[in-house]
Amino acid sequence: MQQVRLGQTGLSVSEICLGTMTWGSQNSESEGHAQMDLALAAGVNFWDTAEMYPVNPVRAETVGRSEEIIGSWLSARGGRDRLVLASKVTGEGQDAVRGGAPITGAVLREAVEGSLRRLQTDYIDVYQLHWPNRAAYHFRDIWTFDPRGGDKAKIEAHMLEILAVSAELIAEGKIRHIALSNESVWGASRWLALADKHGLPRMATVQNEYSLLCRQFDSDWAELSYLEDMPLLAFSPLATGLLTGKYAGDVIPEGTRRALNPTLSGRVTPQVFPAVAAYL
Repeated sequence: MQQVRLGQTGLSVSEICLGTMTWGSQNSESEGHAQMDLALAAGVNFWDTAEMYPVNPVRAETVGRSEEIIGSWLSARGGRDRLVLASKVTGEGQDAVRGGAPITGAVLREAVEGSLRRLQTDYIDVYQLHWPNRAAYHFRDIWTFDPRGGDKAKIEAHMLEILAVSAELIAEGKIRHIALSNESVWGASRWLALADKHGLPRMATVQNEYSLLCRQFDSDWAELSYLEDMPLLAFSPLATGLLTGKYAGDVIPEGTRRALNPTLSGRVTPQVFPAVAAYL
């Protein structure tokens, strides 16, 4: 498995990252453990999770279960130093986690400590903000996004608060790096500028959706990512399974994600199957 440099973190990670968001819902604990064993045997040392996982659907009674499954694997197998673990604090509006509360400094600390407990580890390599507090164009909202409700002063005050608490968590050894997810180019540029101006931790990476069916990153984001050395952690590289061809002809096989989420959270459109057929 090829290893790549993860931006300015000093970390070396496998080119492929293991996702975990179905463990505890579609996949059992034993299946999660088997996937981790298989990944590590193949040289995949970079694993990504989130405090709100599993999804499809997100439920209050299962929040944190994916992290717990990783934690039970670590408890049984050991070797934490073989891995680079990434997790995320839930953004505003997800009622199953803290009643949908926005990310604040206190919430970030609470989330990190909860993740550490569930993962059964004393540090997390990369801790990401799952999505911004402010309105953003991700999750298929690119054509309806309206930035006019934003208050720049309030947004930047929030960013400084998060960066300051991140510095504390890094100094305490609880996280090694802070990072972004579902963020915009403007947002990332402000995070970086404020960190530089105030001597605070820089956002290390960004985890945005990217696939042959979702290529927004190829424009302005690619420029910022390259010039600022902020690597993309691409999620849904197979477009939630659409690019495998298993849904070709608009079929919904039993046991697949479409059986639980027929539109794949808005990815199934009249245009998608002709596009998939052209790629296949």
